[in-house]
Amino acid sequence: MDRGGATGTRAGRERAPPLRKGGGRRPPRVFGGQVAAQAMVAAGRTVPEDRTAHSLHSYFLRAGDPGAPIVYAVDRIRDGRSFTTRRVVAVQHGQPIFHLSASFQTYEEGLDHQSAMPDAPDPETLPTAAEALPAYREIFRDPGTVERLIEARGAVDLRYATVPPWGSVGRPVEPRSQVWFRTAGKLESDDALLHTCLATYVSDMTLLDSVLLAHGRGGWAVGDVVGASLDHAMWFHRPFRADEWLLYDQESPSAAAGRGLGQARIWTQDGRLAVTVIQEGVVRVPRA
Repeated sequence: MDRGGATGTRAGRERAPPLRKGGGRRPPRVFGGQVAAQAMVAAGRTVPEDRTAHSLHSYFLRAGDPGAPIVYAVDRIRDGRSFTTRRVVAVQHGQPIFHLSASFQTYEEGLDHQSAMPDAPDPETLPTAAEALPAYREIFRDPGTVERLIEARGAVDLRYATVPPWGSVGRPVEPRSQVWFRTAGKLESDDALLHTCLATYVSDMTLLDSVLLAHGRGGWAVGDVVGASLDHAMWFHRPFRADEWLLYDQESPSAAAGRGLGQARIWTQDGRLAVTVIQEGVVRVPRA
């Protein structure tokens, strides 16, 4: 991945292409994880190579148009001795659709402790999306949903370790969800920024599942809720590779006022706490 600086002394601009138009019906809006990941790419390209991301805080402002390019404007907020801060605004049609602040740090030794990794089944024993999703075809309101979900996750091997929301429709269960994920193939690059951006992309896929589980709702594809991500924050604690199995352990402590909160931790398969994630989203029951 190119880590070269963007143009200008205060701000740089990265232009991301629109989503490809093949593979059936175009999605109604750009996937939030894509915008967040591309914003991190833009920020990271203006940062010295010896500094890795340790946190990001972001807001989804408007729905992205999947048929138009996205321009990422990077402000160089601060370059300190240990920390570098960047602000990124994603713009479409002359309006901001996403705002991100990211902080990067040089490596240093310090106090070290972590929580214990939760129990989870071996990812290799779990069905892939292509194996699991067809069983739920009758639950989705659109018969083409299965194929679109499989295609959308073609670059990511994501396997549910617990029941997905569409598997417990009408039956509220514990507001907790677990998935294992990794890229569908081995990555040649060891660049920490690349692996960070890929984890950022995946982190927006399932984080609000636990909100839906608490109320027996199947989700957007089932049609019993409508919603969108509002804000998203991540803290990167320890090195990891996105092409090796990562456990995404998610729960929801609260849902109120048309919003649901999801919080999660991402663990390496050998038990290291790699990332903490928190997201709030709009979660509404559609009117009849």
